Amino acid sequence: MNSRNKGKRRSYSSSPTRNHRSPTTSSGLAPTTSSSSSGSPPSASVIDAQFVTGDDDFTYLHDLTISPQDKFSNPRSFPYSVKQQCWEKAEKIKGRDPDRWRRDPLGNTIFRKLVGCPGCLCHDYDHILPYSKGGKSTLENCQVLQATVNRSKGNRTEMSRADLIQKSSYCRVSGRDMDLLELSAYGNVRRGQDSGGCIMQ
Repeated sequence: MNSRNKGKRRSYSSSPTRNHRSPTTSSGLAPTTSSSSSGSPPSASVIDAQFVTGDDDFTYLHDLTISPQDKFSNPRSFPYSVKQQCWEKAEKIKGRDPDRWRRDPLGNTIFRKLVGCPGCLCHDYDHILPYSKGGKSTLENCQVLQATVNRSKGNRTEMSRADLIQKSSYCRVSGRDMDLLELSAYGNVRRGQDSGGCIMQ
């Protein structure tokens, strides 16, 4: 019995990769493995079908610098805090709550809850010097302006005050109209400190 088994010993291949296909990447190249030998060349990886050695990657990242972008240091839209202060420096309307009503530089009445719409009470936060011409998104370069006027102004700097007034969307707003707008937007009516009237809740 033992003599038969001795004559039929199986032979094993010394190569662990025999009869096995090497996996390939989507680019058709076989992946490489890093060598633990200190004398072997640096491992390579396939990036965009090009071989880049590990040393090259490290050198590239070491020399990489990020240049500052103007859009981060000077955003196109005004920060929230600047908008708050910009509203505060606009002209107040006697008898009305200054947190809700103001006048733009052309004398147009604007309502704080209406922003970016085409109505006559709607306003925008406008760059006095247009952003496209180097204007900064700062308080000094900010003004609340009737939205219709702001659309007409665009990035033009040669328009006079008279020209801008002609572009204004005029509407006659009574005190009762203002009360109704406040009730709709805030749920109450608040008078300015100089009004001397009562407060409607």
